[in-house]
Amino acid sequence: MNLTEQLLTALKRHGAKQIFGIPGDFALPYFRFIEESKILPLYTLSHEPGVGFAADASARINGSLGVAAVTYGAGALNMINSVAAAFAEKSPLVVLSGGPGKNESRSGLLLHHQAKTLDSQFQIFKEITCDQCRLDDAERAPADIARVLANCLRHSEPVYIEIPRDMVAVPCAEVVPLPPQVVDADALDACVDEILKRLQEAKSPVLMAGVEVRRYGLEDKVATLSRRLGLPVVTSFMGRGLLADQDAPLVGTYMGVAGFPEVTHLVENSDGLFLLGEIICDTNFAVSETKIDMRKTIQALNGQVNIGYHTYANLPLNAVVNRMLERLPGPDKAFSVTPQDFPTGLNADTQTITPTDIATAVNDLMAAHGKMPIASDMGDCLFTAMEIKHTALVAPGYYATMGFGVPAGLGLQAATGERPLILVGDGAFQMTGWELGNCKRYGWDPIVLLFNNASWEMLRTFQPESGFNDLGDWGFADMAAGLGGDGVRVHTRAELKAALSTAMATRGRFQLIEIMIPSGVLSNTLARFVAGVKRLNSAK
Repeated sequence: MNLTEQLLTALKRHGAKQIFGIPGDFALPYFRFIEESKILPLYTLSHEPGVGFAADASARINGSLGVAAVTYGAGALNMINSVAAAFAEKSPLVVLSGGPGKNESRSGLLLHHQAKTLDSQFQIFKEITCDQCRLDDAERAPADIARVLANCLRHSEPVYIEIPRDMVAVPCAEVVPLPPQVVDADALDACVDEILKRLQEAKSPVLMAGVEVRRYGLEDKVATLSRRLGLPVVTSFMGRGLLADQDAPLVGTYMGVAGFPEVTHLVENSDGLFLLGEIICDTNFAVSETKIDMRKTIQALNGQVNIGYHTYANLPLNAVVNRMLERLPGPDKAFSVTPQDFPTGLNADTQTITPTDIATAVNDLMAAHGKMPIASDMGDCLFTAMEIKHTALVAPGYYATMGFGVPAGLGLQAATGERPLILVGDGAFQMTGWELGNCKRYGWDPIVLLFNNASWEMLRTFQPESGFNDLGDWGFADMAAGLGGDGVRVHTRAELKAALSTAMATRGRFQLIEIMIPSGVLSNTLARFVAGVKRLNSAK
């Protein structure tokens, strides 16, 4: 096999299931081998940010490698924001970039797509990836590929692989995967002993599941662990959607002052808070009603465990969970929890639509037809998702970039074969909504709920005096037919219910429901968040 075929085979062996990309002249040679070899299916989109978001979402939903393939310079640098989001939120994304050939760098001429130097792109990606390599040596390439892909999975963070265009067809040896990481058994036992002792001594222990639980494919094991420990389980804002299909004592999602009081008090009053794979960030913890003393928590994240004032290094999350299960063979402890309530039973009348009405309508839809995975953008659409019953969810809850929702939804359908529900605001749709035009080529048919209040409404809640938050009326529903789908604009709750019913019954074309929401109307969850933040700020 040549170098490109060995790389593609290694990607598949490490769990990649498809590639999302956009070609360019530096990438054309290796794109040809992607297409002709058929080792992995290739889905081309329209804009590099969408490529990155789609690949990121495919990695998140499957707990495996996502792959984004682009060209040098104008392609790869245009995807920086998507890769930064994946890095911040610990998604195992592989960036493949074409690059100048070795002889081209000796010409003495500046090359098109070059920024500062030919090496600028490589240096830039060092900041937002955990490992990098340039495949400019066929003898070294197998070892470099094996190392980079192993680190992508081990750290669950993006990596960068640059393929000089004169190297793609060079003969190359097989890529041999690296052996599993060696774990210090004594340190692991000592760590698990201390965790179990802390939890047993606690009067009100709680397990909070974070994004690493899904990144490392541990949802079923964590559900079992929670039952054997007899611990109530919550997710964080970032971890929403975890354990949705597992038999776990799931109470709800912790959101501090923005969340349900029962969940907030359960977490903040816990004397044994077990943060499992949880990123300690502001979107998860900055709006706590009572500040959580992180020094008194148990934190398992980033390949280490922090308990109180000391750290057990080099202990992967899966090793910790597996050893805890070995020490707790069963049976499950008998106890019950009261799960968070969600709005149901939409009153299909002529009233205008609120975001909470949308959540209610979706809950009714899923009760009748079964769960659907959700891809959500930032803004009130994501806060509205917190009012939808637990189902698989991908969203940029920490990095908080706009433009994620639509391409992420396409990534979900490509990766799982399931029909997704996409929640997106009008501002974010202006950025990447046009990727829906690619659905017809691949047979994708997501249902898109477009929250249209003609503004960046979440920004307006914090700075209402600024006129630059106004977006105007673009008439998105009318554009759907030209993109290959069906669109309808709805103003009332009755129209929303009817449109959802029609969309659910229509397969083979994307369904765009443009939901007109009056200015200033927020979801119940965002309203609590805004009020809570203002209350916290006024108390300082």
